[in-house]
Amino acid sequence: MPPSSRSAWSWAMYDWANSAFATTVMAGFFPLFFRIVSSSGSSHELSTARLGIASSVGTALIVFLAPFLGALADAGGYKKRFLALFTLIGSGLTIALAFLPTGAWEIAIGVYVTAAVAFAACLCFYDSLLPSVATRAQVERVSARGFALGYFGGGLLFLINVWMFQSPQTFGLQGPVEAVRASFVSVGIWWALFSIPLWLGVSEPAPPTRLAFSQHVRQAWTSLSQTLRHLRQMKTVVLFLIAFYFYNDGVGTVMKMSTVYGLSIGLKAKDLIMALLLVQFVAFPATLLAGKLAEFIRPKTLIFIGIGLYMVAVVAAIGMTTPREFYGLAIGIGCIQGGIQAISRAFYARLIPANRSAEFFGFYNLMGKFSGLLGPAMVGMVGYALGSTRWGIASILLLFIAGAIVLIRVPHQEAVQ
Repeated sequence: MPPSSRSAWSWAMYDWANSAFATTVMAGFFPLFFRIVSSSGSSHELSTARLGIASSVGTALIVFLAPFLGALADAGGYKKRFLALFTLIGSGLTIALAFLPTGAWEIAIGVYVTAAVAFAACLCFYDSLLPSVATRAQVERVSARGFALGYFGGGLLFLINVWMFQSPQTFGLQGPVEAVRASFVSVGIWWALFSIPLWLGVSEPAPPTRLAFSQHVRQAWTSLSQTLRHLRQMKTVVLFLIAFYFYNDGVGTVMKMSTVYGLSIGLKAKDLIMALLLVQFVAFPATLLAGKLAEFIRPKTLIFIGIGLYMVAVVAAIGMTTPREFYGLAIGIGCIQGGIQAISRAFYARLIPANRSAEFFGFYNLMGKFSGLLGPAMVGMVGYALGSTRWGIASILLLFIAGAIVLIRVPHQEAVQ
């Protein structure tokens, strides 16, 4: 199946659809909305604590649910149905954020965390459909296409939403808060609307046997328990997941802490927003290029290149002082961020049994969720202990080094031409 086929393009469009939630809602406006509107009247510290604890609870939920839901989706052929269900939940609740009353922080947290859990669940089922739309030889290129479209689509809607926020009168809105509410509605509609190509263009392989749903549940528990018992024997998969945990923690920490770091060295909010938009749009062609390079360079080698370039970027970040340098760093990150994510997903798809892809991608997304917990804490503690955020940023290098050391032990997976 060539990567230009309808099914491959239809699958990749889902990244375009759901990435708007990650950019506009998670990274962009909900933390601001929660602080100013939902948690109005509370201190900054209390508001931050509420949101942080709730986010951790949501992460714990998906960590425990993802492997089982993946096993169930494999057993009954429910990948597309589960993806549709959680897409409707996520997009619907995103729209609901726009109608939350001022001061109702409990409701806001419940709606947002549930939408975030649905978003994370969608990624598991979406990723697991990758082996269904691309051959082993094409998996890197198709995976990269998905990430590239995600960066472009998410960045495009975020650009419009930022415009709405900065100039609400242009869109007939009364002020910035109304612009944020309208942005939530736009994300929910965008997510649902651009999911349609996947429903129409991607076919899910039928399960070996058709059983009642309750039987599939029992079968999923059995399969998951067997996988957990035998996972220690799957040395290659385990080694890659450990390596992925470390270097992806480094990637996630760079993403999460860049804004905080920028503010700490005196950059303005508008500079940080511009940098975020730069990352989105630079990542679009760069990720496509990474997928093309995978036809000539082995995937594991490309991951090593990505890790090395990230280390260079971290070293550069330690000494920067001006917005121009920060923009340059954003361009550099955009060149490698999507590529290392796309190639990692495709490389993992080579290592796992195709008929249990949802279950194994449940573990993959579990490691992805745990990634980003260690790095930010390191940055904060090291920076505090040594009296400089720059030293905190330097500590991220340890995560990339650890990931590279473990990745060395993972064998190359050649493409089948």
